[in-house]
Formats: sequence, C-alpha cells, structure tokens
Amino acid sequence: MSETPKIDRADTRVRADEGLLGALRGFLDRLRSGDLGVLPVILGLIVIAVVFSSLNPVFMRPNNLTNLLFDAAAVGLISLGVVFCLLLGEIDLSIGSMSGVASAILGVLWVNAGVPWPFAILAALAAGAITGFVYATLLNTFGMPSFVSTLAGLLALLGLQLYLLGKSGSINLPFQSFVIRFGQTMVMPGWLSYLVALIPGATIFWFGLQTRTQRAQANLSVPSMSVLVVKAAGLTAIILGAVWYLNQGRGVPWMFLFFMALVAGMEYVLKRTKFGRSIFAVGGNREAARRAGIKVERIRIYAFMLCSTFAAFGGVLAASRLASASRQAGTGDVNLNAIAAAVIGGTSLFGGRGSAWSALLGVLVIQAISNGLTLLNLSSSLRYMILGAVLAIAVIVDSLARQSRASHGRA
Repeated sequence: MSETPKIDRADTRVRADEGLLGALRGFLDRLRSGDLGVLPVILGLIVIAVVFSSLNPVFMRPNNLTNLLFDAAAVGLISLGVVFCLLLGEIDLSIGSMSGVASAILGVLWVNAGVPWPFAILAALAAGAITGFVYATLLNTFGMPSFVSTLAGLLALLGLQLYLLGKSGSINLPFQSFVIRFGQTMVMPGWLSYLVALIPGATIFWFGLQTRTQRAQANLSVPSMSVLVVKAAGLTAIILGAVWYLNQGRGVPWMFLFFMALVAGMEYVLKRTKFGRSIFAVGGNREAARRAGIKVERIRIYAFMLCSTFAAFGGVLAASRLASASRQAGTGDVNLNAIAAAVIGGTSLFGGRGSAWSALLGVLVIQAISNGLTLLNLSSSLRYMILGAVLAIAVIVDSLARQSRASHGRA
C-alpha cells in the first residue's frame, strides 16, 4: 500500500511527458476550445508578406524591413502601454495626444530652453505618469468611465500640445544628436545582433528547466524536455534567420531592440510578479479580486500610469524618428494603430487575457500593412478603411474565441 502513491506519481509524469505528439494534441485541444494564441497573427503576417511582395517586390527587401522596424518601435511602445489598460477591461483614448504632448515637451525643453535631452525626456515621461494618475483617480474617486475621462483628456492634451508649440507649430530637433541618430540610422553590429538573437531561445530553455525542477521537487507532472528543446531551438532558428536577412541590408535597428527589451521586461512583470497576477485577476473579475484582498484602486492607478508613460515614451521615439516635434505628432491614426496592435496581437478588449508580446506581434501586423499600402501608393482614405477593417476582424475573432471558451467551459 505504501508504494501505490509512488506508482501513481510516476504514471502521471509519463502521461504528462508524452513528447511532441502529446504537445500537438494539447495544442489542437486548445484551438478547439477557442484559445487561438498567436496563430491568427502568424497566419496574418504570412498572408501580408505574400500579398504585398507579389504586388511590390520592394516590400520584402532587407532595407525596407529595417525601415519597417524603425517605424514599428514608436507605435509599439504606445501599444505596450495600452495592453495594461485593456487587461483591466479599461481603455485610454488619449494615448495619441499624450505622445504628441511628450514630443512637444521634448522640443520645448531641449531646443528652446536648452535643457539637456535626458532631463527633457524624463520631464515628458513624468507628464505621462501624472496624466495616467489623473485618469485613475477620476475612475476610483468619482466612478468616471475611462472612456469618458480619456476622451476629455484627448481634447485637453491636444490643446496643451498646441499651446506648447506656439505659433510656429513645430520645433526641429538637433539632427546630429544621439536622439535623432538612435531614431533614424543606428543599427546593431552584425556580430552583436547574432549574439542577441540567441537570448530569447536561451531564456525559454532556462525558465523551462527551472519549471521542470520546481515541479519535480513538488512531485508534480514534469513538462516534456523534447517539447522544451524544440521550442527553444525553433525560436532561435527563426530569429537567427530574420537577423541574417536583415543584415543583408542595413541591419537590426537599436530602437527596435530597445522596444523588444521593454516588451520582455513587461511580460516578466505580468506573468511572474504579484502585480501582474493582480492585473489579470482584476480584469477577469473585479469583485472577486477585491474579495481576495487585491487593492483594485491601486492596481488601476499603476496600470493607467504605465499606459500614459509608455504613450509619452512612444512620442519621444516618434520625435526622434521624425527629427521634429509638430502639431501633427500623435494625431491621425496613432490611436487606431496602437489600440489595434494590442487587440490584433491577442489582448482581449473584455479584460483578463493578453500579454506584453501582443504589442510586438500586433504592431508588426499593423506596420506591415501600413508599409505595404504606402509602397502601393494608395490614398490615405483607403489605408484608413483597410486598417479599420483589420481592427474589426480582430475584435470579431476575439469575441468568437471568447464565446467558444465560455461554451467549452460550460460543457
């Protein structure tokens, strides 16, 4: 009788460690239950690449893809902040205006007032944090819906941007400065880009080994080593191939690497910290989270502050990309692209589901479409309509997947 539990645990581990075949069955089961993961994004990128490269071969050339990554970093950073609000089931409609105000603060302090650019950037980020704090306070204290408060903030920030820029309407930034070179020309040395490309796969493998060890010590089922090796090796091969192709042209932008580092850091915060778990809990069921002892009001404050701060940071990167701060900064389709990127990447509009990686994946889709349409010389009206249709499709897919998960759970 004393040996029976040992046999059961061993059998459980064998069943859990079914290797690649078992992982494939689990993946198919998740698809049937409505958990699509990143599959729609990957398929979308493949379709986009095939369509636009057939219409214009320039689309898939290394130098064009490098420019695409430069442009994606600024919008992607804004989208990264949006993820935190969406996970709570909230929204920030002022992210575009906040990015415009941040670029105006950078220009006024750096060029007009002579403040060193690092302090000008810190001032812009502080303005973003204060704005997010105001939104969260309005929600916590007065119950003002985030849709209303951030819409009012959009108008107020737009007015502030016009006031800061004055009659000239634009401020040119020093073209030879580090900030401008970082946003326009700085790429990684080839040898360094290959070394950096090894980090994601190595990280997945390291955390996978830690998970296996922890579960083994707790006498729980151990994930398959073969699946872990294939995941790490497959991801490494894909990234190395992409880096090699980009190095046939200008190379990998430092600005995009900076964006990816922030995405990885925020993903760690969301998935492996108490704060991140609290965000998912509040987004999934606010009242249950409150009864579990989570300070919902405080989580809202942090989330909105992160959202506005990342929007400000995105505005700084956009200014460095354009070498200017102008009235047009943050206007147009910035709001649409940033929110659409988060949703297309897999973050639910209904709260409680998503990841920081969705900002990266979604912005690649959005920027690839925008870049391809620009190469085809289509009018702005058609570009807006196509991007709006893509966003609508992403929301429909998210809604259907949510209904599928709910019905599967009831079954």
